[in-house]
Amino acid sequence: MSRRFSWFNATSLTLGFVFLYLPITILVIYSFNSSKLVTVWAGFSTKWYGVLFRDQAYLDAAVITLKVALVSSTLATILGTMAAWVLVRAGRFRGRTLFSGMIYAPLVVPDVITGLSLLLLFIALGLNRGIGTIILAHATFSMCYVSVVVSSRLVSFDQSLEEAALDLGCSPFDAFRSVTLPIIAPAVVSGWLLSFTLSLDDLVISTFASGPSATTLPMKIYSQVRLGLNPEINALSTILISLVTIGVIASSLISKRASVRRQRQEQQALAQS
Repeated sequence: MSRRFSWFNATSLTLGFVFLYLPITILVIYSFNSSKLVTVWAGFSTKWYGVLFRDQAYLDAAVITLKVALVSSTLATILGTMAAWVLVRAGRFRGRTLFSGMIYAPLVVPDVITGLSLLLLFIALGLNRGIGTIILAHATFSMCYVSVVVSSRLVSFDQSLEEAALDLGCSPFDAFRSVTLPIIAPAVVSGWLLSFTLSLDDLVISTFASGPSATTLPMKIYSQVRLGLNPEINALSTILISLVTIGVIASSLISKRASVRRQRQEQQALAQS
């Protein structure tokens, strides 16, 4: 028996969507405001987008953010995949509980504690804070998320495929590269995308790990908001929202086409059999 869509459900759903998306809609609308006062509408204009693209400080912060996100997410994916492999395939070994606890601890430890501990570590090692320390900090907490995602895929992985490759003469590395990695590739890619997103969005840990010569985009936005609302921030936020929307739509279309292609292949295989 199907449950009816009652007025209460419709009202709750509407209020939820309004609460989530009304502020975003207002932000996008006011990004085209010609007035410098972000709360006063003075006519349609795109001048703040031009001002944004001429602002070298924002451009430099965006470039640093992308560099950090690309390098740190790649490093986190490699380390997180290795950690997941050890947790799932290494069996019982001395220190396993401690190792798994150290992998999962950054998931629940507050960002302030993680950032402060990394800051103390960098000071103790005598490292100059900059892009390098931000990359290390982001890779440290991002690899934990990658490890969780890849571990969940490795648990359900059929090890008989690897055993067959080994029986056919593959070395363990060749079996992993040719058999295991292609099968768990969706989980690895998902972990990379997750760590990339976390790196782009991080503010607290970046503040502790950065130096005067390295300012990420979230840090730049936060510093500007503390001084007052700026129409350039509305324009920048609109661009980021557009990029995320395009990415989500593209991902949905690719997944839908892959599902349709898979169904066609299955139907062709059934027809041939």
